[in-house]
Amino acid sequence: MSSKRIEDFKKLYIDAKPSISIHRAMAFTASHQKSEGESVIRRRAKAFQDVCKSIPVTIFDNELIVGSVGEFLKTGAVCPEYSWKWVDEEMDSFESRDQDPYCIDQEAKNILRKEIFPYWKGKSLEENFLSRINPETAKILIDTGIIDNDSKWRNAIGEITADYQDIIFKKGFGGLKEEALKQLQSVEPLSAEALEKIDFYNAAVLVCEGIVILANRYADKAMQLAQVEKDSLRKEELLEIARICRKVPEQPPETFYEAAQTVWFTQLGSILSENSLALNLGRFDQYMYPYYSGDIKAGSVTAEKAQELIEALWIKLSEWVWAISSNTAKFFAGYNSFQNLTLGGRTRDGQDATNELSYMCLKATENVKTHQPGLSVRIHPDSPDEFLLAVCKLIRVGTGFPAVHNDRVGAAMLLAEGLSPEDARDWSNCGCVVPHFRKIGKWTSAVNINFAAALEFALNSGKSRISGKDMGLAEIPISEFKSYEEVKAAFYNQLAYLVKHSVIGSITAQQIHAEMVPRPYLSMLVEGCMEQGKDLSKGGAKYNLGPVLTGIGIADSANSLAMVKKLVFEDKKYTLEEIGKALDADWEGYAEMRQAALACPKYGNDDDYVDLIAAEISDFYYREVRAYKDYFGSPFNSAFMGISNYIPAGSIIGATPDGRKAKTPLTEGVSPHAGTDLTSPTAAMRSVAKINHDVHSGGTLMNVKLSPDLLKSDRDLKNLAAIIRAYFALGAFHVQFNVISTEVLRKAQEHPEDYKDLLVRVAGYSTQFVNLSREAQDAIIERTTYEAM
Repeated sequence: MSSKRIEDFKKLYIDAKPSISIHRAMAFTASHQKSEGESVIRRRAKAFQDVCKSIPVTIFDNELIVGSVGEFLKTGAVCPEYSWKWVDEEMDSFESRDQDPYCIDQEAKNILRKEIFPYWKGKSLEENFLSRINPETAKILIDTGIIDNDSKWRNAIGEITADYQDIIFKKGFGGLKEEALKQLQSVEPLSAEALEKIDFYNAAVLVCEGIVILANRYADKAMQLAQVEKDSLRKEELLEIARICRKVPEQPPETFYEAAQTVWFTQLGSILSENSLALNLGRFDQYMYPYYSGDIKAGSVTAEKAQELIEALWIKLSEWVWAISSNTAKFFAGYNSFQNLTLGGRTRDGQDATNELSYMCLKATENVKTHQPGLSVRIHPDSPDEFLLAVCKLIRVGTGFPAVHNDRVGAAMLLAEGLSPEDARDWSNCGCVVPHFRKIGKWTSAVNINFAAALEFALNSGKSRISGKDMGLAEIPISEFKSYEEVKAAFYNQLAYLVKHSVIGSITAQQIHAEMVPRPYLSMLVEGCMEQGKDLSKGGAKYNLGPVLTGIGIADSANSLAMVKKLVFEDKKYTLEEIGKALDADWEGYAEMRQAALACPKYGNDDDYVDLIAAEISDFYYREVRAYKDYFGSPFNSAFMGISNYIPAGSIIGATPDGRKAKTPLTEGVSPHAGTDLTSPTAAMRSVAKINHDVHSGGTLMNVKLSPDLLKSDRDLKNLAAIIRAYFALGAFHVQFNVISTEVLRKAQEHPEDYKDLLVRVAGYSTQFVNLSREAQDAIIERTTYEAM
């Protein structure tokens, strides 16, 4: 690592247990109790300011970047305005649950149950959503694993990229406050629209004041510590921290250190405002480079000191914990908050954008090996070979970082969404693999849709094979299908049904968010909101794009349809009725049939027989999703991105015709099903590239697992770089690599205390392997490990 300081902090971070703080909930509740009768957005803004005034201010020993969500090194915050019921129901088992456990003391539980939750009863986002949602939709949407959007009604949205280039670094929050005050002077309360604008600008003033108050509290704390500090070097550091916190983020930063602290304060404000995922860092190497190069030229910072500051920020980003329900944790496993940071790519005028900071950020991720930020790189035909080799060197380390993206496809996705060419070229990654831009308002992960459920309903008369309940559309018995085309049509019919109810769930959630949980602080970070006097939740951003509906299990569906097509309608080896009985029995007693199913063509081996089925499914899905418009009139967007959703999605699905057993994981993203891609990584990539990636503007994700022996030499790295370029030349969008042996993963399962900082790529993100449930760990182990290119 860059210094002993960073090494010490990394150890503290690894050893700390995620703990729940209630200070944010206490302040937020007390504020709302005092502001009854005022407009919703002003109440939210006042509550944010009260949080900034009252939460604990802690500067840990030897910190350079300061600011914490709560009193613990790893803090998760409770947000009762979104949902308190799951906390009340689950917090007695927080410490013992399988996925993402938290520590919480009895006193905190008592305060929550006696003083906080009673106020929010009947007022939370969750309760309002559940009372309004269409009953037919609710049957397949609420905690079923068939379609899932509970992160949009039990939690806040997040999913923004703060605009450092044009807003925060240019104006500071002091400048934003002055802008809001100026706008207030020009608006008279002569219409409903004007009244909303007045409320918006008053709220803007309050949140800008709030984050400045918090920063000044840190300045005061640093000064207090400096006064009693005996070590002269640390005393000097604390005085500098006090100076910086007194200046930023109220004023624009002028140095690299000030800019880094501004980034964290901006991030901290976002977390305190709504404690949500995918609060993205954007193109860090672009907006931070002028400060770095200026300080280097002036001699006010060394490259070594700047590297230490970057690594300190990386650890800071990893300390806060997204507190979520046990159901949500199954879909977003590993304490991951999806704070994505993007490197490389092109400038707004199309030139290569790689700079010295691009390499320093890669080095920081290699050094600290934390799960945040989620590191992504953009590769285009003119990306320097040196940069791509540096990317491959980081891949070789085995952290699962970085995610590698086709720069031209990402820009094409946003260009098709209506962005200007310059803005489309300026894209960054959001959350997992979603092309995004700092002036966009968009739900980038609205609903997860289980493709295997659609296939199950088609072949099981609309019923769940596990529960026996009617969950899909009514369908003819499996024995009555006369052709493969009829089977495929039934699958598409059921999939369209799931898409329709995903849209219903999304639009309902969008309406309730606009009414109940405006986002005055985050609206300061996105262009368009201040100019229009309109909150982000009401479509205030410069660009408003439709929510993303994520498909799960495309490989499983394609493999299953290929099996039906080949063994039933071409080879006539089995009848559909026989297959249905085998699926009901979870293949028990049908070993020969299962072996025949497993031997059928499988997606991921460069076999057009099945690959073109996958491509056809993806095209159908795109057209179906795109036919609907959201609450603001924007078309919905499709995606095949991966979180840990493929594991719970598989747990509610019976056996499938491809040979898969009941309740086992499905496939994440556009990757082949684990263990079925038996040819080579290049064959798998050729299969994946047959899908039309550029239309799925919510992103497509591919995981590849390589043996460490494949990347030992410099020549091996050059081969990997060449494969990445060739893959992108085929039109694919994304690839990421786990470079780790199955033996190491097995050892980590047996002795987790020895592998606390072992990072693995789960799907669209990396996290500590030991923080995953046994089921999630096994799913990663089962992926094909390629021993040769």
